[in-house]
Amino acid sequence: MNDILPDQSPVWQYLESTVAQVLRNYGYHEIRMPIVEQTDLFKRSIGEVTDIVEKEMYTFEDRNGDSLTLRPEGTAGCVRAGEEHGLLFNQTRKLWYTGPMFRHERPQKGRYRQFHQIGVECFGMSGPDIDAELLTLTARLWKVLGLAPHVRLEINSIGTSEARKAYRQALVDYLSAYTEQLDEDSRRRMESNPLRILDSKVPETQAILQGAPDLVDFLDAESIEHFEGLKRRLELAGIEYTVNSRLVRGLDYYGKTVFEWVTDSLGAQGTVCAGGRYDGLVEQLGGKPTPAVGFAMGIERLVLMLETLELVPESVSGDADLYVMGMGEAGESEALKVSEALRESLADRVIVLHCGGGSFKSQMKKADRSGARYALIIGDNEVSEQAVSLKPLRSDEEQRTVAQSGLADELAALLQ
Repeated sequence: MNDILPDQSPVWQYLESTVAQVLRNYGYHEIRMPIVEQTDLFKRSIGEVTDIVEKEMYTFEDRNGDSLTLRPEGTAGCVRAGEEHGLLFNQTRKLWYTGPMFRHERPQKGRYRQFHQIGVECFGMSGPDIDAELLTLTARLWKVLGLAPHVRLEINSIGTSEARKAYRQALVDYLSAYTEQLDEDSRRRMESNPLRILDSKVPETQAILQGAPDLVDFLDAESIEHFEGLKRRLELAGIEYTVNSRLVRGLDYYGKTVFEWVTDSLGAQGTVCAGGRYDGLVEQLGGKPTPAVGFAMGIERLVLMLETLELVPESVSGDADLYVMGMGEAGESEALKVSEALRESLADRVIVLHCGGGSFKSQMKKADRSGARYALIIGDNEVSEQAVSLKPLRSDEEQRTVAQSGLADELAALLQ
């Protein structure tokens, strides 16, 4: 788990506000859920034999003896909240959320045990049209952020639970001949969750899988039709994709469409956004049958990409625009009044008022370190004349005196 320091937070704010604006433009509404849920919620939704439940959840008993868990992902909590507050039955919903998630896994570049996600969940829509909207929405987000050339889309259909059951048996039958050559995790999954073996990152296991049965050969007609409908829509929208028949996703609740946006810009291939359909989850958690689809994206990895690829706009630096300094008690009081008046007139500008006293030289050093373009200096003479001394900090312009009455208009022009 790590801290996000003041010089890092402007990039986070930029990313979060950009995503929020794109989602608003598409008509999605924010929901906020607690970070702690009943442990059983995740066991029922994610699956008891997944790595998350078996090894990675932060679970504890509270004072009442109830088993609680820090949320490892957001979908289950969103479904729980939707059910609890009557948001889902016979309704369509387009929801999104953001916040910390927790998994006790091996940390790696861009991944932490407390990590942050933005999640999107859609309920009540069963066709491929909503799947396609989610993918065009994310494609637009990459375009806005400048990431479009650095990510690619992989999609697959994993069919209905009946189709997966038949495929699971065929996969187990095939892999049984190679049991001794499989890695330890894959051997353990043979009994509990064999589809997860397809997700193995072990080269020897991947080599064995080259001859394995293909899931597409087991898909039901409805899933095939749904997948073809999604592909047609993506092609019409100009969204490039690759069908990855080994893509299964790691959580038990997925069915039909699954997808990942992946990048090679962080060294080894990494996933920056992933999701799919989970039409059975609402019913599995006690609600009425409700079609659903969603995705989650990791904020840490996206921030790392923006910084690595130098795609953070200069305006996101967190620097001040103006640094207001008062000399002496009268100057300090006037500086407070002037800075508040400027905040009324220049609402989108960062105006820092010097506090804490100090010599003129030390105040000028702080003004320079703030990144401000101008220092506004107010001493006894300026107080009596109702003016300020305007000193440029990033150019060779001359320092000059400006009347307070015209200060806001002059600064607005200078800062454009």
